[in-house]
Amino acid sequence: MERFKSINFYYTLTLTFMVSIGAKYLAQVPALKLFGHLVIALVIGMILQVSSGLKEQTKGDIPFISNKFLRLGIILLGFKLALDRLLTEGKKTLLLAFCIVLFMIVLTYFMCRIFKVEKELALLSSCGCGICGAAAVMGVSGQIKAKTDNSVLAVAVVAILGTVFTLIEVALKPYLHLEAYNYGIFTGGSLHEIAHAVAAGGAGGQLALDTAILTKLSRVLMLIVVAGVLVVINRRNSDETSGKMPMPYFILGFIFMSILGSYMSFLKPLASYFVDAAYIFLGMAMAALGMSVNFKVIKQRGLRVFIACFLSSAILMFVCYIVAKFLF
Repeated sequence: MERFKSINFYYTLTLTFMVSIGAKYLAQVPALKLFGHLVIALVIGMILQVSSGLKEQTKGDIPFISNKFLRLGIILLGFKLALDRLLTEGKKTLLLAFCIVLFMIVLTYFMCRIFKVEKELALLSSCGCGICGAAAVMGVSGQIKAKTDNSVLAVAVVAILGTVFTLIEVALKPYLHLEAYNYGIFTGGSLHEIAHAVAAGGAGGQLALDTAILTKLSRVLMLIVVAGVLVVINRRNSDETSGKMPMPYFILGFIFMSILGSYMSFLKPLASYFVDAAYIFLGMAMAALGMSVNFKVIKQRGLRVFIACFLSSAILMFVCYIVAKFLF
């Protein structure tokens, strides 16, 4: 409770809120759309480090905001996941999503290990590439109590690669010879962030866009599965006599909000507002994360993890093209 009596806390809270709002509007600029709200907030937070006084004043409250507001944002993001639509229209995409996430996490993890990337960073990068980008990295980092530097580096790599492959897929579209529905499966299945799937899917028209979003949200749902697996792993690695089992309560909140948004008709008109609030909170968490980044770590270890994730992302793109072309 002492935290809420601190002037520095409210200063940090206001600062990260302003960064998140600013990033939200910057993300609407055509040249910055591909980067998305969360990545822009992360970058602004990193830039704010140039002020040593500001960094010193906020350092005590930055971990709280990056941790708690991230979870709050993920919970509210549940309103974006239309469970009713997924269960009726997305049966094939749910199976595809499960296969993609399993394939991509395993592939990226072992690719990272081949390039001698440490295990924690390899796991974070794998989940970011396999599930849903920055939100997945941060969700998983809380479960494994990851180092902040590893979380930031994984977010940066996933964000950059998502943007690169969005541009590649849009450029390749005329040569892929895919129908709109198949193109949506391809983009939603192969790109990392929701924003990237929206950007690339939109290039194929409304049907492609709707299909890309449905496919991508099917992958987002797999975050629940991955979090559950991490709970089991953490339990095995923890002291059995303690009786403690880490639970991803924010994932349970995400599911609960998804149910409310899908089946409580009076809440459906409000879903967009809840999602907007979710991204504001996530943006605040990303800004806080950016303000605590260690640039020396990124410089020393960034290249190896980037190459490993680039190769796995290229393989995923090829596999998703084959699947979209011949299985859908």
